[in-house]
Amino acid sequence: MTATTMVEAPEGRRERSKAANRQAILEAARRIFAQLGYEGCTVRDIIRGTELASGTFYNYFKSKEEVFEALADDGARRFKPILRAAREKATCFEDYIHTAVHAYFTFLVEENRSGAHPRLDMGPHVRSNTPGTLAVYEEVRDGVAEAITRGVAPNVDPDYLAAACIGVAQEIGEVLLHQSPPDVDGATRFVVNFILGGVKAAARGPE
Repeated sequence: MTATTMVEAPEGRRERSKAANRQAILEAARRIFAQLGYEGCTVRDIIRGTELASGTFYNYFKSKEEVFEALADDGARRFKPILRAAREKATCFEDYIHTAVHAYFTFLVEENRSGAHPRLDMGPHVRSNTPGTLAVYEEVRDGVAEAITRGVAPNVDPDYLAAACIGVAQEIGEVLLHQSPPDVDGATRFVVNFILGGVKAAARGPE
């Protein structure tokens, strides 16, 4: 190995520094969101949680909303393989819904305990449409569409059903995180019964 190959190029150092700065902002945001809640914190609070200059923050994010979306995208990307595994292991449509919902609530609680999931106040929520969150939607949509095509699930609109499953799980998940201790099994039963009952009613149509 020559001396030339041992010296890292300036471009490489800059990229590592940029990645480290972005990660420092995200880690600080996780802590601050957990401590103050999403609505209660400001960009200044996040910056104070880092060793970076205030101007550096805006090289990576324009607002705390963008930071939240980055955290949501990261969580979604890590959850998608878990969701896919639930789909592949399911023995029927009901089992798929139960396994997927339980996996989501378990993931949510574990993320919250580790500080990786930014707790929201029980007020207006921030909805994110990042590549990661959209990929999770597509995974759920494909799962229910496959079950409908195979004739093992009621014949309803798969886009509506996927959106309903995700929306209900997200809302109940936020309530779950405020429980002490979180009742993952109870929340799962409620959501599964709610979804399956609603799907059957939707498939029957108006009476």
